Amino acid sequence: MAQNPASDLVDVSSLSYEQARDELVSVVTELEQGSSTLERSLALWERGEALAARCEEWLLGAKERLEKARRAQADA
Repeated sequence: MAQNPASDLVDVSSLSYEQARDELVSVVTELEQGSSTLERSLALWERGEALAARCEEWLLGAKERLEKARRAQADA
């Protein structure tokens, strides 16, 4: 992530689950290295929170779809 600051400009809401997950892994890796400035660490933390929320949004949506499919199958 540090190599591509433009990735910070991508709107989290436009990311697929896989894109958000992969970027979140990069954010966590950079934070774990502990070599960033405080300002960069805070920006990474905020980005990570947004990415985690996006992943959760995708997972909840998938869960709802599965539940609907199961109900439809049970009603059939």
